[in-house]
Amino acid sequence: MKIRNLITIILVLAIVSCQTDEKPEMSSLVKQEKYKDGIFLHISSGYENPQKISMALSLAVKMTETKDVAVFFDINGVKVLAKDAEDIQMEHFFTVQNALDTLIKKNVLIMACPMCLAQAEINADNLKEGITIAEKEKFFSFTKGRILTLSY
Repeated sequence: MKIRNLITIILVLAIVSCQTDEKPEMSSLVKQEKYKDGIFLHISSGYENPQKISMALSLAVKMTETKDVAVFFDINGVKVLAKDAEDIQMEHFFTVQNALDTLIKKNVLIMACPMCLAQAEINADNLKEGITIAEKEKFFSFTKGRILTLSY
């Protein structure tokens, strides 16, 4: 019985000694970002859905202000990347070609799916300058932060 009481007293003292009245600042509990987060935009839509592609590219331009951005085009999206591609103009959005030019000037990684280019009969030499053929390593190397993916 004495051993049981001794163990109970030790446990109570251990629990009481671990408690504190100090409350840490919430900011010290939140992990500080070392790097900017990345936004990866996946664009499959093209001329058949002009609002989707206009929205995606307008968002990409705006996100470059605070985030690392990469844009990947596949399926029908690759058709707007050709040098002679027709522009898409929608109210409230950047034009597609203006947005692409802005992203290229800001050195945003813009990639095109090589298989989708072949399917669309677009040669890599016919891509706008500043647009690259997608390589798997580049999908994750455009940022050192976390990656948020948006698909259009």
